[in-house]
Amino acid sequence: MIGNERSVAEKMDREDPLSSFRERFYIPTNQAGDEVIYLCGNSLGLQPRATKDALTEELEKWAEQGVEGHFGGSAPWYSYHELLEEPLAELVGAKPSEVVAMNSLTANLHLLMTTFYRPTEDRFKILIEGGAFPSDLYAVQSQARVHGFDPREAIVQVVPRKGERHLRTEDILRAIEVEGDEVALILFGGVNYYTGQFFDLEAITEAGHAAGAKVGFDLAHAAGNVALRLHDWGPDFAAWCSYKYLNSGPGAVAGIFVHERHGESPELPRFAGWWGTDPESRFEMGPTFVPQKGAAGWQLSNAPILSMAALRASLELFSEATMDRLVEKSQRLTGYLSELIDQIPGDHFEVITPKDQKSRGCQVSILAPGRGEALYERLQAADVICDYRRPDVIRIAPVPLYNTFEDVWRFCEILKQSAR
Repeated sequence: MIGNERSVAEKMDREDPLSSFRERFYIPTNQAGDEVIYLCGNSLGLQPRATKDALTEELEKWAEQGVEGHFGGSAPWYSYHELLEEPLAELVGAKPSEVVAMNSLTANLHLLMTTFYRPTEDRFKILIEGGAFPSDLYAVQSQARVHGFDPREAIVQVVPRKGERHLRTEDILRAIEVEGDEVALILFGGVNYYTGQFFDLEAITEAGHAAGAKVGFDLAHAAGNVALRLHDWGPDFAAWCSYKYLNSGPGAVAGIFVHERHGESPELPRFAGWWGTDPESRFEMGPTFVPQKGAAGWQLSNAPILSMAALRASLELFSEATMDRLVEKSQRLTGYLSELIDQIPGDHFEVITPKDQKSRGCQVSILAPGRGEALYERLQAADVICDYRRPDVIRIAPVPLYNTFEDVWRFCEILKQSAR
């Protein structure tokens, strides 16, 4: 058992090889100027200090060069999105040609479903996780309607067993097998937004393809949080946002993955736009859409440079820290957190995030039966920035890039006091 003294947390911070990364972020402060305990990276990541310089560089280029900024300097706007391919590929375990930064998350899911949800009279169902983020449910319901299907018949939600809080992998695979020839698409979140459960994406992909379905993932709560191997696992597509764990700012540009077996298929149906055309012929302004190879062929419009500059600044930190080291620290942070919560007397709180480290990222969801809102207000009053989900769940995320073991210890001390 880890001791619950503050000195234990301080010792772990001194021994943490990633501790210096915290200094490269702005940490919010209270009215007295003291740093708050920020545990809300699962909702909005903190701002890297390098972001301001990255944005200023592009603003100055715009001021000094005007339209010539599209082709001048070391990072011309015309090909700016290509600068993000390598670090994004490292982040999600893909090849650079399989990823591109573009649009926003739900818009990207719709664009990708235009290609990969091609229902027929016999194969039309979409299988999703029960309790998925509402936006995903709205998206698949609307896709079913657009194709002329009743969402009540077309959408299959896999829910936990009675009395359980997490989906068992065998139950997901069984649902895929049972629905069988009627499933056209499987669309799962990588990490469930409410419980923090990290699903076995490799097993889901294999079972989905064996059933003849296309497989895609919403990685909003997974990208930059858990270890991903998208190319090797082989899903058809994935999409994610970058304002949570990727620290790129509110409403920041999102990203997609399209497996290379599809990226080399120009005949695939898709919504077309000028920026998805082959850059070698783009300025010929021809009447025929010729998609460029890879995920970039799903682009519609030219790059939002300021948003991409912010993402680029954050991705440089990930490349330096590496996902392997970040995941290792994340597991130690959440393990320490869980142990401190277990030491709080009584049964005031229940961690509903899986205890198995391979089945979670850095989000930990705490159930406080009958007192969730009151607990949230007390945490806020104690300068803890976290997230409340009705009716009684507090979501916290000790992010390894900028959170410390002392943050976790301080939070648990406040949590302990609130139980009295």
